[in-house]
Amino acid sequence: MTLGQHTKRRTFLTGSAAVAATSILGAALPVRPAGAQQASRTPIRRPIPKSGEMIPAIGLGTFETFDILPGEPRDDLRDVIRLFHENGGRVIDTSPLYGTAEVCVGDFIMDLGIADDIFITNKTWTTGDYLSDNSHSERQLRQSRERLWRERIDVLQVHSLENHDQVRHWLAHKKAEGSIRYIGITQWSPEYYDTMERLVNTGTLDFVQIAYTIVTRAAEQRLLDACSANGVAVQVNTPFEKARLFTPVAGQPVPDFARELGVETWAQYFLKWIISHPAVTNVIPATSQPEHVIDNMGALYGDLPDQAMRKRMTDHYTGLTGVADALKQPPYPGKQYGGVVKWPFPQPPKRT
Repeated sequence: MTLGQHTKRRTFLTGSAAVAATSILGAALPVRPAGAQQASRTPIRRPIPKSGEMIPAIGLGTFETFDILPGEPRDDLRDVIRLFHENGGRVIDTSPLYGTAEVCVGDFIMDLGIADDIFITNKTWTTGDYLSDNSHSERQLRQSRERLWRERIDVLQVHSLENHDQVRHWLAHKKAEGSIRYIGITQWSPEYYDTMERLVNTGTLDFVQIAYTIVTRAAEQRLLDACSANGVAVQVNTPFEKARLFTPVAGQPVPDFARELGVETWAQYFLKWIISHPAVTNVIPATSQPEHVIDNMGALYGDLPDQAMRKRMTDHYTGLTGVADALKQPPYPGKQYGGVVKWPFPQPPKRT
């Protein structure tokens, strides 16, 4: 990746901040014996409402970024997971629909010896050969457990609400028998939030996964309040709108008022805005770049904006030239992912 591509995503740390960022590469774990730099930082954690179990507010997504063709180099992904964990990360989100992502996650957390320290949020997308047939769900869960080297999945959610009426009942049964700890539903499109709100209000869910960003705020209308009222954890996907939020701020430093919170980059700006909402439990930015995961994990530390600062951050970003057109771009502008799964997104020509 060229320097220009890096700058397009975020403004590089400079001077002493760059030295500090580089030193993180070899830093000790914040929840294990740690060096002075890491020991002085306290990660932002949030409780899972139904249990009180605490998890870090910044996690790691694997959509597209961890889908690698068999035989292709993947050491960079091992480094992403290593650095994620070394900088306080514990929650990794994946799905059987993400090609080889489950395989990569399972292989690397075992190889790094951190499997027992990782909280997996996973998904299921199944129908069945006939009404009330759970055989597809059973087979997919068995496959996920094998790929992830797991006896039990921490969170299993109905992927994009697919066949949710049937699968939610099956999930409740698997939770009762102990093979799943928490159950939930996911969607990335706000057009389904009315359905999600109805399901949240049944009181049977532990988690939801939704899209909620500084420019996509439909969840604020009712869904986030419903989650708070029903004790449902909120996991946020696509926090950078598939990298499109960075286009309007390419080459621009974050505003000085945000630096007062310790925000050094636009990635941290967007992530801190999200996790400062009291209903949000965890956010899962995806990346295949080791330097990006270090940047993202910087948002796990320091102060969070209050309501007034959140508004100031929103007004500043949405007032910038080009923001209104940012989401009209193809996903992941300037990037090309190629794995087992071929997504129907327009892609730039592959470089030779």
